[in-house]
Amino acid sequence: MQRHLLRYPAVLGMTALVAVPAAWAALQAQNPPAAAATPAANVDFARDIQPILQSTCVECHGPKKTKAQLRLDSAAGVMKGGENGPIVTAGSSDKSLIVRRVLGLDGDDRMPKDGDPLPPAQIALLRAWIDQGAFGAHAVAPAAASEPDRPAPQHWAYRHPVRPALPDVHKTDWVRTPIDRFVLARLEKEGLRPSPPAPLETLVRRVSLDLVGLPPSPAEVDAVLADAARDGVEAAYERLVDRLLASPHYGERWARPWLDLARYADSHGFEKDLPRVMWKYRDWVIDALNRDMPFDQFTIEQVAGDMLPTPTPEQLVASGFHRNAMTNEEGGIDPEEAHYEVLVDRVNTTATVWLGTTLGCAQCHNHKYDPFTQKDYYRMMAFFSNSAYEVRALGDGTKFFETIVDVPTPEKEAKPKTSRGRSIGSTSS
Repeated sequence: MQRHLLRYPAVLGMTALVAVPAAWAALQAQNPPAAAATPAANVDFARDIQPILQSTCVECHGPKKTKAQLRLDSAAGVMKGGENGPIVTAGSSDKSLIVRRVLGLDGDDRMPKDGDPLPPAQIALLRAWIDQGAFGAHAVAPAAASEPDRPAPQHWAYRHPVRPALPDVHKTDWVRTPIDRFVLARLEKEGLRPSPPAPLETLVRRVSLDLVGLPPSPAEVDAVLADAARDGVEAAYERLVDRLLASPHYGERWARPWLDLARYADSHGFEKDLPRVMWKYRDWVIDALNRDMPFDQFTIEQVAGDMLPTPTPEQLVASGFHRNAMTNEEGGIDPEEAHYEVLVDRVNTTATVWLGTTLGCAQCHNHKYDPFTQKDYYRMMAFFSNSAYEVRALGDGTKFFETIVDVPTPEKEAKPKTSRGRSIGSTSS
């Protein structure tokens, strides 16, 4: 039986800056750059500008660290700009983002952020270079203007996997799978021999614990041994694996790590830790694994089962993935704060489980290694914040309550519809 593989997507985002012309004019009146220095008639990028960027900017905007996706270690990088768009507006230093940032305009930190401000002479030189046309024909050498932009370094988690070449080995008759070649190559390098095959009884116990989380009974072991004596070890082992994959215990075993990721619990957490009726979501996960549900459908129903055109009760239950956040119902809480904490949990958990990334870092700042900004984080939070909530007035304040879906227990489901009453198996979705 074939099992579907998990794949993690990645997301990218962009940010924007807002100009404040009044602040620019005020700063010019306080410290006119023209009075600080008289730049050369023709300012050259390679000779005059690149040394300034190299000494003050490349530490954060270079090949080792590329904040805001901006590279200032090459002419091509300066021409390209970063996640905020172009940083040079040829002929107008007033409108050029790079000048506005080194002056600390637009409500942003003055650059370089953790260093001393640029001297007035260097700012004047930078402005003169831009006002003269920046990368115009006379301002920069053609070779520098056409210099290819080197790719920014990527964290290993974002590098595309490359299939390695299979190593050569001497004992080729021992190899049964490509992975065996790598194991055997290392053993031969160390002058070691492979261990002898484990007895069939041991293999039966190992695969049973792995696939269903339970040890085999003596009768099950004897049945596999008898099968092997009749049809061979490989055939008997393959039939055993098929039986274990078809067992309902398979879904129970492999639902456990998934439910840990989904922070499943039968209580709310916090203070009284009151019971939470969520067992139908647990059963949905078990059933999905036992039915070998494709991973794309497994994803859709948990992330947005309630947003499907005509969702089934099972798909509504599947969206209970988002209802596993700890819920604070203590009387003295601030409802807005508790609601915000639930939203943070949903963003962080969804990113960890479905994107395989630590998006939670961007809750406070742009991420150093991941291509996410703080703005991306709160854009994602907006999806959860726009969900439907019931707001009830309690005492002097209010509390947020989410949708509750009443679903029947398996026993109720099996009964005729005319005999069904209100189910005790309700669950959040």
